[in-house]
Amino acid sequence: MDYLKSVVPSQLIAERGSNLVVINPGSANVRIGFAHQNVPYNIPHCISRYVKSGQQRHVQDQMLNTQATPAQNMEREKAYDMIASFLKVPFLDEEATNNSLPRKVGRVDGFAHHSRHDSPITWTNVLEQKSNSHTSKDGEPSESFVPGDSDSEEYKFKEFFCGEEALGISPSEPYCLSHPIRRGHFNISRDYPLQQVITDLCVIWNWILVDKLHILPVDRSLYSAVLVLPESFDNREIKEMLSIVLRDLGFGTAVVHQEGLATAFGNGLSTACVVNIGAQVTSVICIEDGVALPSTIITMPYGGEDISRCLLWVQRRHHAWPSINTDPVTKPIDMLMLNKIKESYCQIREGEFDAVAIVHSCEEGKPPGSHKARLAALNVPPMGLFHPTLFVPEEYPPPPRSWFHDHEDMLEDTWHMDFARRPDMSDGFYLGTNGTGVSMWDTYQVYPTRLKKYEMVGLAEAITTSILSTDYQCFIGLYITIKLVHHYM
Repeated sequence: MDYLKSVVPSQLIAERGSNLVVINPGSANVRIGFAHQNVPYNIPHCISRYVKSGQQRHVQDQMLNTQATPAQNMEREKAYDMIASFLKVPFLDEEATNNSLPRKVGRVDGFAHHSRHDSPITWTNVLEQKSNSHTSKDGEPSESFVPGDSDSEEYKFKEFFCGEEALGISPSEPYCLSHPIRRGHFNISRDYPLQQVITDLCVIWNWILVDKLHILPVDRSLYSAVLVLPESFDNREIKEMLSIVLRDLGFGTAVVHQEGLATAFGNGLSTACVVNIGAQVTSVICIEDGVALPSTIITMPYGGEDISRCLLWVQRRHHAWPSINTDPVTKPIDMLMLNKIKESYCQIREGEFDAVAIVHSCEEGKPPGSHKARLAALNVPPMGLFHPTLFVPEEYPPPPRSWFHDHEDMLEDTWHMDFARRPDMSDGFYLGTNGTGVSMWDTYQVYPTRLKKYEMVGLAEAITTSILSTDYQCFIGLYITIKLVHHYM
């Protein structure tokens, strides 16, 4: 214990970092790695499962709207023209003035390996060779193959895919894509129950631990986990993820850290305003003397993926997009392509800014295509962070009413409570009053919901509001730490 009190963090990580796994879950991506790694694995936070005939639904999420309403389009066009006046670029209904000098063509500085983004994206091969063994990598039994499900007697459909392979599955294949987290919360709906969300999170994280970090379940009790969680999650969601790490994944010990606080400490700061721009959520929180101030938390329901969708809208309005069927909603592989173009070319700068890019297309029944296009107004989409009406976020059905009850207050000291448990019950179940097994959390008092609400304000206003909600005199000369994590949260 004296050693832990005196050791510096860098020495502790160097000595014990190989047995410490950091898990940073977000809506679009999950970052997992050993504590001693400089760069963690950044993997799309999704899973695509094989479904039998008659049960096919390519995307689990059932959206309420996928197209902008006339009122939303009008607000979007107003926002575009306002941004155009700031950046000194032509308005939507204004033709670029002809002049003798060609318009600028440029790429973003800092992205040296553009060939990586220009490589075509292809459909995932969903077949695997049959074997006599019906067990998966983690030792769990897999579903038996049903004859006739595949066109070949030597191959069968793989049970599931995680990460980028899951996004690259063709809509015609018998697979259903699921995102366990959406807009910074569990993606619970009538079509996606809580237990399925928890199961999918467990399978995705376990696949990464086995396939990327090579940590088998039998050895996992020797490892400790650090859950670095964004401010958007609620108490019940935090509890469920902690249960997954300890009960389902089998880590020996685990601790939860707040993402904003970890960002400040990681940059060597004890006082800061942390801005986290993720894929689907942008959050702001102030840290003062090493303490996160809950009253300063502001979360906005937009991020990097909204910039990508806005990029597609802008190009179509300028007639700069090739005549291909690009639909990031029904074809997740198109969102992958849009994200890569956004990361390579979009930036905030004054004046007209175009670029020549390679646009890829994946359409059923056709080979992958590549199209050279001169993309226009590439500095407009990222300005939506400051003028969010430029974005039109998709809408999802709300969670069922039963979800709006927090079964535990994470600030209460309830971990010392004892529960009776039969030896034949699993670790997650305890003896109820009627002699049947109940979840250990079902005996907790039900508290009113404290679901965090989103604010549809611009980033500049959010930062100002967050700082002014503190004793802002202490924040004079404050560092503003902006954590850019493209298609992360």
